[in-house]
Amino acid sequence: MSHSPATQPAPGPHPADARHDAPAEEHREEGYQGPATLVVGDTEVSVTVDLRGHFQPIDGFYRWYGRVVADPEVTRALGGRRAAVTVRTPEGEARGEAADPDFWGRYRVTGTSRPPFRTVGFTTVQPRPGVPGSAGGAPGADPVR
Repeated sequence: MSHSPATQPAPGPHPADARHDAPAEEHREEGYQGPATLVVGDTEVSVTVDLRGHFQPIDGFYRWYGRVVADPEVTRALGGRRAAVTVRTPEGEARGEAADPDFWGRYRVTGTSRPPFRTVGFTTVQPRPGVPGSAGGAPGADPVR
């Protein structure tokens, strides 16, 4: 397909390339890969996870997410549905949500604020009575470890 001169893209960097000019620190993701325990209600299942996370400056929260490797025990515990879960790793534990499984039987897990893995250079705000929104994950006083 050829472009007429009026429809050809303008020379120079594409606007989407602007994100590559931002400091690397702004886009750094942290994570954890390895053994974990998935807690669904009263059921604990030994699993393998691949988790990532990053601080979201727009809303001031740390967002973490990832996948639980396909496992029949996880499928039995979750029954193909969304559920509140706790993810425990050797580096920490956090509450989150398991979503519907993907085509390969892997459940997506997501959470907000303190992740179930060690982070570098991120802190959370301690709630301050009478200050709306002070319980978020914005930079503050309590280091995440």
